[in-house]
Amino acid sequence: MAERPSPSLPSAARQHAYREDVEYYEERAEGLLASAVDGTLGAVALFGSVPLTSESARSVVAGQHGFPDWAALERHVTGLRDSGEPFARAYRAVEAHDLDALGALLTRFPELAAARGTNGNDLLGMAGATCDERLVRLLLDHGANVANANAHGWTALHQAAYSNLPVMAEMLLDAGARVDVSARGEGGTPLVIALFWGNRKTAELLAERGVAPVNLRTAAGLGLVSEIATATGAPREFYRPHSGFPAWSPGDDQQEALDEAVAWAARNDRVEAIDALAARGAALDRDVYRGTPLAWAAACGRVAAIRHLVARGVDPSSRSMFGGPDHGKGLTALHLAAQNGNRETVDALLDLGADPTLQDGLYGGTPANWAEHGGHTGLRDHLRAATRQHLESR
Repeated sequence: MAERPSPSLPSAARQHAYREDVEYYEERAEGLLASAVDGTLGAVALFGSVPLTSESARSVVAGQHGFPDWAALERHVTGLRDSGEPFARAYRAVEAHDLDALGALLTRFPELAAARGTNGNDLLGMAGATCDERLVRLLLDHGANVANANAHGWTALHQAAYSNLPVMAEMLLDAGARVDVSARGEGGTPLVIALFWGNRKTAELLAERGVAPVNLRTAAGLGLVSEIATATGAPREFYRPHSGFPAWSPGDDQQEALDEAVAWAARNDRVEAIDALAARGAALDRDVYRGTPLAWAAACGRVAAIRHLVARGVDPSSRSMFGGPDHGKGLTALHLAAQNGNRETVDALLDLGADPTLQDGLYGGTPANWAEHGGHTGLRDHLRAATRQHLESR
């Protein structure tokens, strides 16, 4: 049987373990630490006066589950399936998209709708992560609170924005979800999350309920040309949607904010915004944080932005960082388009003169290699043919 938690935390405040692999909780501890380093208030408060270290993060996670130390949490987790713990069972129903099983558990244990799992994640947020609107509707009908946020400040609406789910976003908004709640730092609203990933459809829906915050990032991503003329960079404390991206400290330099905003315009295919930012003196090819405008446009399949950037002088074969430190270093836009299997984007870049023979700086792979790694064998062969043609034309 799983080890019972210490009675030091009230049952309503105790977080419930729900995954059976200890590595999951190690990753959650590291994620909590990263969020505290980012300055997310909820995460910072959990550490109190203890140092921000991996060991402290594990102690915090164990304590939030009601256990005196990490070893006790590990023992509990390894016996979780045999314990019959309702929250863990509900989590498994969510992961299996089992509407009937989840409904039966919510009827038998109505407190599950408000219960919290590791790092403050509730079942509503977990259902959002499965991209299943039926589960979200069921939880809302059973009283789940759309205002609940986890230790990172992340709400179900943030998750809908992250996954580009406009139907789910509208459902949550109609249930009272707020658009001005920040996660992962000041200004990390659901709208900003959607714009960060180039999820234009969901971003436009969120903007209809209120643009929050109004700054260069949102003005660029939404194509608000009139706002770009006067918008400032602040607030910019938000910079990464999860800890897979490396730590960074946005500067106060207005030029940095302008240059960064071009990438937000490019990934959302806002060519007029690119021009408006250039008119304010923005560079069109700068990698401010993990990706040039061209790299982001390619990653998001934004062909109009790609053609516009190149027409304005950006080198179609220019190098960029991208994503986490193990993802992209010294790559080109063509690598990212190939990885995503986007033939239209690949062909646009080739037509503009992108070099298909270039190797990335981390793995030494060509765009064709990246297409193969992404499972896009047809595109791999297409790029190999383009490579042969490129070499023959030299």
